[in-house]
Amino acid sequence: MIERPTLHVVSLSGGKDSTATALVAIELHGRENCRFVFADTGNEHEATYEYALEYLPRALKITVDVVRASFVDEFATKRANLARIAAGEPESEVYGRRKFMYRWTPALASQALEILHPTGIPYLDLCMVRGGFPSRKRQFCTEYLKTRPLTEFAIARIDEGHAVWSWQGVRIDESESRRIRLQGTGTCVKSFEHIGDALFVYRPILRWHVEDVFAAHHLAGLKPNPLYLQGMSRVGCMPCINCSKAELAEIARRFPEHIARIAEWERIVSSVCRQNSPVSFFHLGTQGHSGKASTVSDVVEWSKTTRGGRQYDLLADATPATACASAYGLCE
Repeated sequence: MIERPTLHVVSLSGGKDSTATALVAIELHGRENCRFVFADTGNEHEATYEYALEYLPRALKITVDVVRASFVDEFATKRANLARIAAGEPESEVYGRRKFMYRWTPALASQALEILHPTGIPYLDLCMVRGGFPSRKRQFCTEYLKTRPLTEFAIARIDEGHAVWSWQGVRIDESESRRIRLQGTGTCVKSFEHIGDALFVYRPILRWHVEDVFAAHHLAGLKPNPLYLQGMSRVGCMPCINCSKAELAEIARRFPEHIARIAEWERIVSSVCRQNSPVSFFHLGTQGHSGKASTVSDVVEWSKTTRGGRQYDLLADATPATACASAYGLCE
């Protein structure tokens, strides 16, 4: 049996944890034995693209590969199904025994076909073919936009003859669900797993705290992603469906163009879904959506309120949008 050389593939998102993970990989194994890869969702802030694809490569003297999910085959399947409905074939014949609260009509199917084409923006394309946006309970965006493209990248390296350690920058104190999933038993954590064949997953900073992460930046002479100085607690996706109420208000205040982009995405996705189907970036359910083509502006208005949405925060805009703000004390 021929032993495969080990290649360390580090997932870089432009966030604090993946950057700290990259520093550990370089320290332990050297740049020559590492590959760095960025999964582009198409829903990132410009500062994150600059940080991950320009600043970090310069500062760390590394090359960063970029992977992007493609849904061309899914578009072809959905278009074929809608074309049959547009031609007059009943939806029950197209989708078998599946029953839907909202049904297609030939006219609506024809209208959707005019818009249902790949845009090249992975996040938007995924939502168009899935017929809606991800939610906290159906968080399919991570699997389709990051996990699958990164796994395909790793498998390609295995096909080249390597054994691959896929490095993931995750910490168990980020969320309760992550703690439950990765805690393991007793004092153990699931820091190392054999996925199959020559693919392994390594999570070196599972027990780190956020202070450790920024300390690693400081010791390496790295600046953090500038979004952490602009009120953001997370930088993966702009905005993320899991962002907090306060963070959404800060995004709307500092980056209104990204709220406008999400509103346009809601309108596009709504146009390729069944009539009156609930389509909203921040999932509001059937009652909250009420057949609107866009709802993100409603959620933004709610984010500016206090007391359960009953009162506006009159001091919300007292601080200039250019002022330094950090959930991690980085401005002090």
